Amino acid sequence: MNRIDFSLRGEHITLDALLKATGLATSGGAAKQLIAAGKVQVDGQEERRRGAKLRAGQVVAVQGTRVHLLVGDPHGDAEGRASVR
Repeated sequence: MNRIDFSLRGEHITLDALLKATGLATSGGAAKQLIAAGKVQVDGQEERRRGAKLRAGQVVAVQGTRVHLLVGDPHGDAEGRASVR
């Protein structure tokens, strides 16, 4: 399984924004479809709320990739930075 470390800028990011920011979804519509189809898990549990707020320490799994949310700049905006391992 691929791993992406994602540094948050701010306290949280919504699930749909994370999928777009990491490139796991090409658009907001694509993110919404993945989530609605039950293909996204947060901390091992299926998540169907596209606006679910994700925080540092959580792990999102989708399409053979795990995204690990890391503490980032607490004064930044909701977008973060991703690095693939």
